Amino acid sequence: MANDFHALIPAGGAGSRLWPISRRDRPKFLYDFLGSGRTMIQSTFDRLAAIAGADHVSVITGVAHEAAVRAQLPDLPDANLFCEPVGRDSTAAIALPAAILAERYGGDCVIGSFAADHVIRDDETFADCVREAVAAARAGYVTTIGIAATRPSTAFGYIRQGASLTGRVPDAPHARVAEAFVEKPDAATAAAYLATGEYRWNAGMFVMKTGVLLDLLKRLKPEIHRAVTDIASVWDGPADVRAEAMERIWPGIEKIAFDYAVAEPLAAEGGVAVVPGGFGWDDIGDFNSVAALIPSADPFNNKIIGEAGKVICLDSAGNVIAPESGRMVAVLGADDLVVIDTPDALLVAPRARSQEVKRMVAALAARGEDSVL
Repeated sequence: MANDFHALIPAGGAGSRLWPISRRDRPKFLYDFLGSGRTMIQSTFDRLAAIAGADHVSVITGVAHEAAVRAQLPDLPDANLFCEPVGRDSTAAIALPAAILAERYGGDCVIGSFAADHVIRDDETFADCVREAVAAARAGYVTTIGIAATRPSTAFGYIRQGASLTGRVPDAPHARVAEAFVEKPDAATAAAYLATGEYRWNAGMFVMKTGVLLDLLKRLKPEIHRAVTDIASVWDGPADVRAEAMERIWPGIEKIAFDYAVAEPLAAEGGVAVVPGGFGWDDIGDFNSVAALIPSADPFNNKIIGEAGKVICLDSAGNVIAPESGRMVAVLGADDLVVIDTPDALLVAPRARSQEVKRMVAALAARGEDSVL
């Protein structure tokens, strides 16, 4: 990859659907759910460093996770870790590093944002898609990578593809106009999307020139533009000046997703490109999605997250079990459950209700049980 490309890893969110493994002080991107020997953020860093070079990878995360991210990513340059005192959603999380990189390298440098908690099965094909996305970004497009939809999922947003951009961007032969971004559909609508062959999953991967993004923000979200450029102008100066600017400016930035602030209105103007991604992608959003990615522990399709020797199942099938407390977990005559055992909290739920675990987190928060959150 040419020297103008910089990869960004936004690492935020509590992963509440993966409680009690994922917590506020140790969110899911710091955990190795798949037993690969690398946490999710480490795997993401490895993948992007292979494309851009380790010195061209940046991370933005919460101040509470700074020490853990530094410990897990020793090859991440100190200057490339950006910490936010409070989460302000994806627009601010992408815009601030973009403004800082524009200060350092100019507005023609290209930034690509890739979440810390995604699973990619084919790194080589992923790298090819990123190269095409960078080419489209150099041509002035805000570019996304649209994931091949393998089922009519209601858990993801979708992107509607339009005409080919081959004539305009010869180095991105598969790029097409992104005609629209659509919200998570119901099951019937999702099935209809797949039947057309025109829709792809929206994984929130965005690649663009820093100058293009800042110009768009100046037009679409001028207050966010003013805030991030003011902070970026002092970021590489004295630490106390940076800290004062972050404390004064950052908490007041509008909290809005990048899709709503930039991608959707720009797609309506024809300014968004989509590169189709067929590299195998998963968003580990709940325990069902984790289970789909790990092998069965036995012929009865029980899935173990962590140490299999700490689990015994008799006359039980289809369970997802995590023995995180270190003690033995024994399941007898129970099917299709999620059993997550940690030292201070135990979750038991039907697998079919994995998406609702966040309701339990909300209920615990309402009861003031902050010590387990």
